Amino acid sequence: MNAAAVFAAVFVALYIAHSVGDHWVQTSAQSNAKGKPGWTGRLADTRHILTLTLTKGIVLSAVVWALDIPVTTLGIVAGLGVDAASHWWADRRSTLARLAKALGKEEFYGLGTGAHPMHPVTADGKPAATIGTGAYALDQSFHHLFLGVAALLIATL
Repeated sequence: MNAAAVFAAVFVALYIAHSVGDHWVQTSAQSNAKGKPGWTGRLADTRHILTLTLTKGIVLSAVVWALDIPVTTLGIVAGLGVDAASHWWADRRSTLARLAKALGKEEFYGLGTGAHPMHPVTADGKPAATIGTGAYALDQSFHHLFLGVAALLIATL
């Protein structure tokens, strides 16, 4: 199996596991607290990353075993480590918000929230709920970038 095929299979496994781990495995308490300042937020984020990385490890192991994909322990540790560190950083929320601001994406970051100048409103003129926000879109695209980096490390180390 060549490196491109390993990369593709590993990326798909990580992408699936990311979606499950970020949306089904993460608890409401972790989600609500991980962006808080201080140790409360840091510990909630760490608990989320531990369960997320465990989910990725389980799914990746199943795919590697089922498809007999040639990967190394070094590649897996490096890939999952980079992914976990980048995910922890982004999920502290203030960090990703600062990155969005630095890159001129602050208005998009606020899209779908009451903070956005064109936020959706109810008939009463109050902020309306939305299915997604700019912050969520930027968060997920940041995570997808690092899933690609992780898959590349796993496929090539």
